[in-house]
Amino acid sequence: MGPTLTFRIGGGEIAYDVAGDGPALLLLHAFPLSRRMWDPQAGVAPVRVVRFDVRGLGESPPSEGIVTMERIADDAAGLLDHLGIARATVVGLSMGGYAALAFARRHADRLRALVLSDTRAAADTPEARAGRAVLGEKIRLGGAAVAADALLDKLLGATTRSRRPEVAGRARRLIEANPPAGICDALAGIAARDDSTPFLREIRVPTLVVVGEEDEITPPSDAEALRGGIPRSALAVVPEAGHLANLENPGAWNAALVGFLEGLEP
Repeated sequence: MGPTLTFRIGGGEIAYDVAGDGPALLLLHAFPLSRRMWDPQAGVAPVRVVRFDVRGLGESPPSEGIVTMERIADDAAGLLDHLGIARATVVGLSMGGYAALAFARRHADRLRALVLSDTRAAADTPEARAGRAVLGEKIRLGGAAVAADALLDKLLGATTRSRRPEVAGRARRLIEANPPAGICDALAGIAARDDSTPFLREIRVPTLVVVGEEDEITPPSDAEALRGGIPRSALAVVPEAGHLANLENPGAWNAALVGFLEGLEP
């Protein structure tokens, strides 16, 4: 995609890039990766692709405090302002999906359509929050490699783990390139997120829910709950893919995205 650019917002510096022409497509990346996870989506549709690194991840330096989903959503809206974009189709995967739901709540007038991939509406259980706190402490002490070791088998589906070592290697490199502090700040923000389930019925834009059929973190049942809760929504299941479905089976994931975009009103 395009060269790395930066802009400042809310005391932080955000790294981003823009490529292509057409209606805006804003991509929100997963935890604990970076905007580079979206490389397989380059050029798949005649759109203006905008993507950025969450604070503390990728090329965006850490800033003060935990990185809440609301902060990511507001940074996304600020980037659209910076680029003079009134409305965008917002695509979020995993943590990016949590942030996309926050964007829909806080900036509904900026939303043309919504794509929620391998994510869920529900908040963490107390047990899940406690587990994230334990993992965060281990990452602070041991570095980003601890995050990769702890999460990779869960992030990738069984087919990828057995047949696609290059995808596992790519995901590991993206994780290990991140500073431990940034990973921990985002992990704390995920743990603190609100339950978006009551809000789903208020989403009025066309919405596509996508899930890898082998996703163990947010399985197809979570995707079904999203589809059932959002009035104008459809569901696409990506075969032979886990939680990082766009990386694991980009052909099927991209086909679902392109089909959805082609069905939107001009």
